[in-house]
Amino acid sequence: MRVLITGVTGFVGSHMAEYLLTLDGVEVFGLYRWRSRMDNLADLNHAGKLNPIPEESTSLTSPERVAQLIAERARPHQLNLIEGDMLDAFSMYKLIGGLRPDRIFHLAAQSWVPGSQTAPALTLQTNIMGQLNIFEAVRQVGIDPQVHIAGSSEEYGLVKPEETPIKETNPLRPLSPYGVSKVAQEMLAYQYHQSFGLRTVVTRGFNHTGPRRGQLFVTSGRAKQIAEIELGLRPPVLYVGDQRSKRDFTDVRDMVRAYWLSLERGRPGEVYNVGTGVAWEIGEMQDLLLGMTEAKIEVEVDPARLRPSDVTLLVGDASKFRADTGWEPRIPFEQTLLDLLNYWRERLRG
Repeated sequence: MRVLITGVTGFVGSHMAEYLLTLDGVEVFGLYRWRSRMDNLADLNHAGKLNPIPEESTSLTSPERVAQLIAERARPHQLNLIEGDMLDAFSMYKLIGGLRPDRIFHLAAQSWVPGSQTAPALTLQTNIMGQLNIFEAVRQVGIDPQVHIAGSSEEYGLVKPEETPIKETNPLRPLSPYGVSKVAQEMLAYQYHQSFGLRTVVTRGFNHTGPRRGQLFVTSGRAKQIAEIELGLRPPVLYVGDQRSKRDFTDVRDMVRAYWLSLERGRPGEVYNVGTGVAWEIGEMQDLLLGMTEAKIEVEVDPARLRPSDVTLLVGDASKFRADTGWEPRIPFEQTLLDLLNYWRERLRG
């Protein structure tokens, strides 16, 4: 089975690649851009499992040439990296046509909610047009892959307390351009499934975190600050934003296993919530992290870290997904946070 991961150099994409490489009979390919940072693939590189497929020119000319390069240079049991750009329709046509994947995990996105407030046009273009170009390439090439779309709980947006835990039938009231873009991605998946029979499955993933999470995200940002304080790189003050919002956190390693099961056992055309069903207040998460250090740290609210509008409560009902796939989260939240804190400790020491 040949599998393509978009956004493979990202937080979730790198964990997705690592998971797929543990499975038998799976050839793993990852889409990256020439300017992509490779930090998240460092562990695979050190393990000798990273195989960039070099191009002989700056632009491959046809799907046939891509197929030839793959036949010559792809390696089993490694992450084979192929350069391309989702926002370039012809680039996607060449790559999809040459690779002809059996499964696509579409994870590439502009996924930082505050960033979508400051760059709404970029967020909408990247997330919506990038997916459209992939779908159109699949149609033009004439293949029939299974396609997983990584949606988000941010699609729900404004959730009323009586609506929790949130079911898939809950109204979508997104409160950010990112949330809007994810609703649009989901609607595109629905339309292409209904109109063209594309075998899409959408997961509305609730918050997920773990090692390699970007420092702009709440769990990782606070874990990094604590690690910096321990190493004497900053004063012993933890600068924070929102304290009271509640989130349903899943370990990223459990999440990528859910993504795989969504195509293994999920129903094409369906939308599934994926989460633990447990809500953690941001302040509670922060206290757990502070309990993992011996450093004496003060906490100070930084107004710059507060969002203009925020989703105050996101906790999901994933019973539909569990019933269809048998998925259950395995990694306790405390372990997730400790692994994240240790990730920053090791990285900053290095």
